[in-house]
Amino acid sequence: MEDPKRVEEGFGQTPLGHEDDSNDKELEGDNKCDNGECFDNIAKENGSVATGELTGEEEAPLEKTKSKRVATLDAFRGLTIVMMILVDHAGIAYPALDHAAWEGCMLADFVMPFFLFIVGVAIALALKKVSKIKDAVYKITLRTLKLLFWGIVLQGGYSHALADNIDLAYGVDMKLIRWCGILQRIALVYFVVALIETLTTKRRPLVLSPGHLSIFTAYRWQWIGGFIAFSFYMITTYSLYIPDWSFINHKEGKAYTVKCGMRGHLGPACNAVGYVDREILGKNHLYKSPAWQHLKACTLSSPRSGPFREDAPGWCHANFEPEGLLSSISAILSGTIGIHYGHVLMHFKGHSQRLKQWLSMAIGLLVLAFLLHFSHAIPINKQLYTISYVCLTAGASGVVFSGFYILIDVWGLRTPFLFLEWIGMNSMLIFVLGAQGILAAFINGWYYNNPDKTLVTWIKTHVFIDAWHSWNLGTLLYVIFAEITFYGVLAGILHKLGMYWKL
Repeated sequence: MEDPKRVEEGFGQTPLGHEDDSNDKELEGDNKCDNGECFDNIAKENGSVATGELTGEEEAPLEKTKSKRVATLDAFRGLTIVMMILVDHAGIAYPALDHAAWEGCMLADFVMPFFLFIVGVAIALALKKVSKIKDAVYKITLRTLKLLFWGIVLQGGYSHALADNIDLAYGVDMKLIRWCGILQRIALVYFVVALIETLTTKRRPLVLSPGHLSIFTAYRWQWIGGFIAFSFYMITTYSLYIPDWSFINHKEGKAYTVKCGMRGHLGPACNAVGYVDREILGKNHLYKSPAWQHLKACTLSSPRSGPFREDAPGWCHANFEPEGLLSSISAILSGTIGIHYGHVLMHFKGHSQRLKQWLSMAIGLLVLAFLLHFSHAIPINKQLYTISYVCLTAGASGVVFSGFYILIDVWGLRTPFLFLEWIGMNSMLIFVLGAQGILAAFINGWYYNNPDKTLVTWIKTHVFIDAWHSWNLGTLLYVIFAEITFYGVLAGILHKLGMYWKL
């Protein structure tokens, strides 16, 4: 028999290391590197690479040494920012680019775990050696607080222009503010993973013992931390009792009740992830447009958003936090796997050795993800950040990172990816201006006659949509050329001027 809950819920060159002009006053030496030599130099320099997760810039090293950047990491970070802009602004035209409504994985679902993987790699390089643990913990805490602050400012609901270009109102009702978001999740994962790396710095061997698994035993505490996060998530997800719950949709002014009374359910209505966020954060402080609203059970416009069905179950009208508390505990695993790739980078000197370690783990994770999903043991689900989702996206991260490594470091094809490097170096700025729509919102503040007549809307309508006689194709081309290309050029100019937003 089919699970009644599932029926209700609608289911039946120069290589990688290169000098960074953003810190050119601190740099010494030339930029002549071959066959991974620069990468090896970075591995030897104690903490010279940024912990610059999303922010992209190099943090002041914990020990003052030469500062170098990793081109592959910058390119990967830049690619992730480009993906975010693409899926956020063109997903409305092409649902395949948007988030999966519930189970499954679409292009947008890779963005967050890519960021967290990059966090881990960067932390491993930045914290290879820490002389003063107290100072390191202080810097980690300060950066975490900065990320939390900017996350609440950008995604808490203060600027209405981000959600609707013609709504130029500002301000947020503190009774409805959203506490979680992209930067907040990055902050949590960064804090936990960096803290473990810092506090165990004196327990790590300088030289690995022979054997393929020695890299795992050398950094056992990082994996123990990941295992604790995994265990806590799994135990809570499958053992926590979910009672019936009620809520008020403030936009509709209507109350709803959702029947649950169960444990271990992974559907939209009665999962532990949503329950924890409702109880701790509050029902009104969650994301107000969850991807589940695209399900057939909620709208006849599926897989696009649209008006709710008259017979849509109550939970379709509820808030849900995709970057919530319990799912962020699971997300720590993405950072843990990322830091492992950084450790491999530091300890293994040859291209083949690194790629063997990276790709073997990536393939193993992908196989495990597909086994869990297609056996219906644990479905791939970004909203819940299930373990199968962690394996799929971490495996994909490993493949993409290895691919950039081969192209840029092994084959020396850096030039085609320079625009991604530039965006990656200034990723916090491009994230704010582009992905969060701050620049477009600012331009839309200067309108003619009424707020829907702005330079942005004129360019999008007349240069792209009307020219191609297609709203979908015009929107996609607008995002590619008027947004992504523009921000790539802007990032390149700022790089040449040595201007970076450092968090």
